[in-house]
Amino acid sequence: MKVYLLSLGAGLLVGVIYSLINVRSPAPPLVALVGLLGILAGEQIVPLARQMSAGHGLAAAWRQAKCTPHLFGMLPGQRDQTPEQPHPPEKTS
Repeated sequence: MKVYLLSLGAGLLVGVIYSLINVRSPAPPLVALVGLLGILAGEQIVPLARQMSAGHGLAAAWRQAKCTPHLFGMLPGQRDQTPEQPHPPEKTS
């Protein structure tokens, strides 16, 4: 939740700065969000196609390519599903 609040705060700060220097945002908010969604979805096409060409069905390819976490990020209330990586042993001199 902290990341979302920081993101909102950064966006508000940029909006205030734009207003103070009389600059309009480069695109209407809805257009910008749709464009961002297109970028995120477009990034998933190649990994998804690779998995499907390897013989996986759409649902399995979606999971193998890890599309959901990339498109939606870590949603509030969910824990990271990846196992914790072991730390390398510390070197002693």
